[in-house]
Amino acid sequence: MERNLEKTMDNVTNVEGVIGCILADRQGLCLGAKGSASGQSAGLIAAIADEVAKLEPESNAPIIALESDNRQCIIQRQGPIVGAIYKAISP
Repeated sequence: MERNLEKTMDNVTNVEGVIGCILADRQGLCLGAKGSASGQSAGLIAAIADEVAKLEPESNAPIIALESDNRQCIIQRQGPIVGAIYKAISP
């Protein structure tokens, strides 16, 4: 499973504009982080996914997008795994 997670993170970070990604389990334990993503944010990312799921109970996997002046964070839960992708925003 670890090899699959590494391959997935490599594939994601090789996409143009992506500057990092992180994967966490349902409890917020960091399963892996690449690029500018910090493993310390795994718990927060899992908690955000949990709270948004309460707002959209009819949606199987809501997508959360957080944006600042220079980057975007996209969070989604797929089964027991929560993923976040960090993208650079062009001026």
